[in-house]
Amino acid sequence: MGSVIETNVVCQIGLVVNDVEKTGQAFADFFGIERPEVADSGPDEIVKAEVYGERSTASCKMMFFDTPTVQIELIEPDEKPSAWRDILNEKGEGLHHIAFQVKDAEGKIKTLGEKGFPLMQKGNYGNGSGMYAYIDARKDLKLIFELLESF
Repeated sequence: MGSVIETNVVCQIGLVVNDVEKTGQAFADFFGIERPEVADSGPDEIVKAEVYGERSTASCKMMFFDTPTVQIELIEPDEKPSAWRDILNEKGEGLHHIAFQVKDAEGKIKTLGEKGFPLMQKGNYGNGSGMYAYIDARKDLKLIFELLESF
């Protein structure tokens, strides 16, 4: 029996934070490296985000730390409704998701929905080179996971 998403390799851990620059500096100091640049989620006309099935202009600031085994993503959401804002408001700063690189994210979203794992939010990367999708697996797996697909 194979994995529903056809992988079990975690490629990223995402954290929601109130201040990406402050938290990013703390990570940089901890790792003994220069702090990466802050990125934004990208232009709405490229991202085309959907939150709980509705078109959204929610955005965020992000910072990425690449380690030898997994990428750490810091996410500072704006105030608009989003999966990021929901978790930050409900739980405070900390773990938002674990991510997996996949093929056919749209097909997997459909299959996962049929298995009781609903889509929370999806959109394109800010540069249009791929897509992300947050899947709510909190009931059974006690976490949110993200599907990442590069085009």
